[in-house]
Amino acid sequence: MEYEPLAVLILLHLHCIGAHDSGWSMKVPSEVRAIEGHPVVLPCTFTHPHHTPHATILAIWKMGHSFSGPVVFQCVSHNGSNTCKPEPGQDPHYRLEGNPREHDLSLRINSATLKDSARYFCRVELTGHLGASFENRMGTQLYVEAPPRILELSADGSAETGYNAMCRAQGSPLPVISWSRPTDRHVQLEEQPAPARAHGQHQTIQELRNITKGGPFTCSASNPLGKDQGTLYLLPFRPSQSLSPTPPVLLLLLSLSLVAKVLLLLGGGVWLLRQDGVYCTTSQSC
Repeated sequence: MEYEPLAVLILLHLHCIGAHDSGWSMKVPSEVRAIEGHPVVLPCTFTHPHHTPHATILAIWKMGHSFSGPVVFQCVSHNGSNTCKPEPGQDPHYRLEGNPREHDLSLRINSATLKDSARYFCRVELTGHLGASFENRMGTQLYVEAPPRILELSADGSAETGYNAMCRAQGSPLPVISWSRPTDRHVQLEEQPAPARAHGQHQTIQELRNITKGGPFTCSASNPLGKDQGTLYLLPFRPSQSLSPTPPVLLLLLSLSLVAKVLLLLGGGVWLLRQDGVYCTTSQSC
């Protein structure tokens, strides 16, 4: 069976496993390597001792462990059909690339991710025959490789205690992180980076501690597939200045000014006239 071209497909140490004395055998590669974002095929072919036509073929792929691992793909081929119908709710991330009627159970993984890196096991079951099933126990190890990508670049601290910069990068193989100043890459940093530490399977973190100058600082992450960079700028820290207390003389002047304004408003709004012992306002006729 011919496969459509794939961006990356590297097979190592192809070997056959199976119970040859019973007539069963299964051929799988021990390793497959792929690049993140590209499709990859896990080959699996088998032979069996039954020469009579079988009505139904069940193709199963598991991940992680042989007999107890979770099923990531399953399909059924009925009544001699060359198609294999996936189970309802099947994740479209996986599909059968081979034809079970031609003893080919090869699995295609669309747009491989780093999370797909695992060991996979294929299994075949034939109906109509007692115990007509076989599953390989060695499996195929899938390695998904990816160029570096900086996921986080940050800093914390204060002017009093000093600042610490942190760079977190992802990739496979695990990236190597380095720090530099973009303005002068040939001068060694006064600040010494802390030892890098792994963060999960495909991520690494490195800190630049006790930063005394304002930067900028560039974090570079590299592996054989490429390089990624990010620049961190630290603004100078300026503590907020509290307002000085208002002098007492200024408070007195403000108070006198306020009293004068109130008196002027009262004098302009009410005009008291004393005439024959009667007070009247400007709105009344006296």
